[in-house]
Amino acid sequence: MPRLIPTGTCWCGCGTEVGFGSFFARGHDKIGEAALLVREYDSSVPQLLHKHGHGPGHSITAAAVESGAWEKCSKCTYVGAPASIRTHLKKHEQ
Repeated sequence: MPRLIPTGTCWCGCGTEVGFGSFFARGHDKIGEAALLVREYDSSVPQLLHKHGHGPGHSITAAAVESGAWEKCSKCTYVGAPASIRTHLKKHEQ
């Protein structure tokens, strides 16, 4: 995958100017994700999770941690990508 560079405009297509280093206006990543799923896969996030065997009884976040794609915070129950964990820990150190 190529390294993507933020352009200063929200990538959901709304045209909102965003801060340096951001791809999306706050919350617009979810708008882009939902639009992509419905357009490309005729599906919603819950439908896609269900199709792949995930939901309340089979956690996708736990599966991401188990696969090594995500990590669990060493100090709480937060899970996410390694960069997200670092940001999360920095916020809680302050």
